[in-house]
Amino acid sequence: MITDSTYGQVLTLPRRLPSTPPEPGVLAAHAPLTDVFPGAFATAPASAFVLSLLPRGKGPVLWVQDFLSRRENGAPYTPSLRGFGLEQPVLLVTVSHPRDVLWTMEEGAACAGLSAVIGEVHGGPEVLDFTATKRLSLRAEASNVPLYLIRSGDPGGLSAARMRWRISSLPSQAHPYDAQAPGAARWDLELFRARGHAPGRWVAAHDSDKGQSPRAADRLRLVPYADDGAVAPGDRPIPQRSGG
Repeated sequence: MITDSTYGQVLTLPRRLPSTPPEPGVLAAHAPLTDVFPGAFATAPASAFVLSLLPRGKGPVLWVQDFLSRRENGAPYTPSLRGFGLEQPVLLVTVSHPRDVLWTMEEGAACAGLSAVIGEVHGGPEVLDFTATKRLSLRAEASNVPLYLIRSGDPGGLSAARMRWRISSLPSQAHPYDAQAPGAARWDLELFRARGHAPGRWVAAHDSDKGQSPRAADRLRLVPYADDGAVAPGDRPIPQRSGG
C-alpha cells in the first residue's frame, strides 16, 4: 500500500481472495464471482471497473453479452483495453437470452486456460436467481477462473457472489495538460456486500501510471466518499460560544 497524499491512497489489489482477513485499506479484487451494478443505462463505468480488476496473464478473457446488454452498453472496443493493462486476447460472444449468458459463463469457468470470464445480463431476469449464481461461484472456485457479472438495469436480487458493487460515473479528473479536455475517469464506487470485508463507498479511478508500482495494472486509486460535498479552500468552522 502506497500513501501518495493525505486525501487518498493507491491500493494494490491481490489477485485472489485471501483465506485470512486482509490488511486495513486493501480490497480483494478477485472473488470467485463478483456482481457489478451500473447506476444508469448506457454507461461505461461498470466495464471499466471490471477491466481494472482483471488478473494479468496470457490466457484469453471470455466476454459474453445478451442482446439487450449489447444494445444498451455497446460492444467492448478492444483496442482501448490496453489502457487498462489488458494485453491478452478477448473472446467476444453475443447471445439472445440471459440463460445463454449464464450457460456460457459456466462453461467458460470450467476452462482453466482462460484468465477470466465477464458476463453481461440486462434487467434482472428470473433465470438469474440465487441458484444460478451459486452454480457459477462453485464452478469458479473449482477452476480458479474469476467471474464478473455486470447486471445493468437490475434491482439486485439474491446472489451467491462474494463481492457486490454499485458503480456510477463522476466528473472526470482535471487533465494535466489541457484544462478544456477531460481527464482520467472517476467513479462513485460502493461495496454493499462482501464476505470478509466491511461495506464502504469511495471515489475511485484506475491508476495506469506504471512508474510507481510493479503491479500498477492491478491498482485503484480510492478516496473516501464525502456525502456532504467538498470543503472549499480556506473554509473554517464558525466558533461556538458557550452560554453562561
